[in-house]
Amino acid sequence: MKVTYHGQSTVTIETNGQHIVIDPFFSGNDKAMTKPEDVKVDFILLTHAHADHMADAETIAKSTGATIVATHELATYLSFKGLNVHPMNIGGQFEFPFGKVKMTQAFHSSSIIDEEKQTIMYMGMPAGFLLTIEDKLLYHAGDTALFGDLALYGAHHDIDLAFLPIGDNFTMGPEDALIAADMLQANAVVPIHYDTFDLIKQDAKSFCDELEAQGQTGHPLAIDESLEL
Repeated sequence: MKVTYHGQSTVTIETNGQHIVIDPFFSGNDKAMTKPEDVKVDFILLTHAHADHMADAETIAKSTGATIVATHELATYLSFKGLNVHPMNIGGQFEFPFGKVKMTQAFHSSSIIDEEKQTIMYMGMPAGFLLTIEDKLLYHAGDTALFGDLALYGAHHDIDLAFLPIGDNFTMGPEDALIAADMLQANAVVPIHYDTFDLIKQDAKSFCDELEAQGQTGHPLAIDESLEL
């Protein structure tokens, strides 16, 4: 399995001929090196509706026919656009061709904002994902604050790789992310959701050094850098 980080919270996964993208944000991200039209996937997983997580979901879904996996409200909204969707909700799980997806809670918000009309459309709860692929367990936290039930995920799941936000301001920052990593006891951690904007500038290498100091492995991946699992 090949896992690639594309900046912000965008991750692609290649496994047994299947291609997945989580939270596609390419066209609005100045640091992104991949264009949305070059993304060829079978499934699109969305943690929530904010533009920096789903900006390119519709474009990619239309060009590839990919199925969008999202919370019920967000999936239903996207189905109105004629897109293929699979709705889920917090705590539920489903077996897809590439592996099993369990939707987890996240403490954040989720909405679609129309700046021109000055309207905000609520899109249900935000989420994270536990992904069982090729006998590996990946956790993508989405946008979230630190919360106590992360310890339950760590106690009841042997997580091989966790993607945790460290940007602060909108999500947990490095200090809370270190606590989250300890609670999860993941074999390795990739920091996400940082440096895209001035408000969330962080030192990913320093964060990973702190992870090492508490006995965990951190991977401060560069844009488009990959890990083989």
